[in-house]
Amino acid sequence: MALNTSADAPIPVGQVSRLIGGWIDRLGAVWVEGQITQLSRRTGAGVVFLTLRDPSHDISLSVTCRRAVFDRVADIVSEGARVVVHAKPEWYAPRGQLSLRAAEIKPVGVGELLARLEQLKKSLAAEGLFALDRKRQLPFLPQLIGLVSGRASAAERDVLENARLRWPAVRFEVRNVPVQGVHAVPQVVQAVKELDTLPDVDVIIVARGGGSVEDLLPFSDEQLVRAVAACRTPVVSAIGHEPDSPLLDLVADLRASTPTDAAKKVVPDVGEELTRIRHLRERALRCVTGLLDREERGLAAARHRPCMERPQRMVEEREEQVAALLERGRRTLGHLLDRADSELTHTLARVVALSPAATLERGYAVLQRADGAVVRSADEVTAEEKLRARVAEGEFTVRVTP
Repeated sequence: MALNTSADAPIPVGQVSRLIGGWIDRLGAVWVEGQITQLSRRTGAGVVFLTLRDPSHDISLSVTCRRAVFDRVADIVSEGARVVVHAKPEWYAPRGQLSLRAAEIKPVGVGELLARLEQLKKSLAAEGLFALDRKRQLPFLPQLIGLVSGRASAAERDVLENARLRWPAVRFEVRNVPVQGVHAVPQVVQAVKELDTLPDVDVIIVARGGGSVEDLLPFSDEQLVRAVAACRTPVVSAIGHEPDSPLLDLVADLRASTPTDAAKKVVPDVGEELTRIRHLRERALRCVTGLLDREERGLAAARHRPCMERPQRMVEEREEQVAALLERGRRTLGHLLDRADSELTHTLARVVALSPAATLERGYAVLQRADGAVVRSADEVTAEEKLRARVAEGEFTVRVTP
């Protein structure tokens, strides 16, 4: 119910607190899920105080319960554990503080946690956060590596020692943070974001040793997964051992099975690289030597060809061919001239044989009239007509007598 108040007619703080308490008292008991961040069990006290936190929204509420309620789960519940609490909201008017009074506490089982993680995994995969085309290639030789790990942990030692054994000149920018418990997620997220803003950091490794499903829950937190997905710097996940696979492994650009494996995948081994360089040099030398040998053999074979040993031989061969062709041409032309001469001789003989002069040589004469016409018949002439007679050795005049 709304109150009628004004600046001239305010109500006291105590009344406001009592009204809030009345409204909250009308609320029924609810089941609440969260993570225990603070736990206070004073010896001899009948009440246990704890703080229940929502990691996704960073909201906390105070919870109180009777010692008998908490003792039923004391062996399996501690700080950092996820629980479900059946509690009734209460308002403490003197301090103006809201709290929950728990009547029952149930730890969240591993099976239920895995089911929720699977649901979160599907949701993030549908957004494309695990897509392979988002994965970035790691640099061949990072100059500065960002490392997020627990302080003085085995994971930090494994990464640093193995990386420096492989490449002594490698440098690290280390951020030590809690890797389990209620403060792990925000501090790991902050460390990753800080390293991502450093321009000299070439790759970021998030490392932790093995543990139970509950211990590795911070590395499946949605807030951390989204922070890694937003990084511009390639991120390597080195959480747990081979069977462990938090959601960070799926969103990271590279997954390493162990922190030692992360050092091997991020930093090249100087000995192996020197050996690889030596092998490449030897291979290149063999290739160049083989090429030179092959070209040398080709040159030697070319030099031993007859045309290269005696270049004039080609001219001599062509000279012989030209001489042979010339001789052949002469023979052909001689034959043609001889055949033409023979044919001319035969033609001349035929012409001579058929010539009127040849006939005159045999004693014949040709009679011509005064007009030059040849007399072929006696009827063509008249008495006393003068005719010209041609013989082989000249001509003379004759007269026709009756």
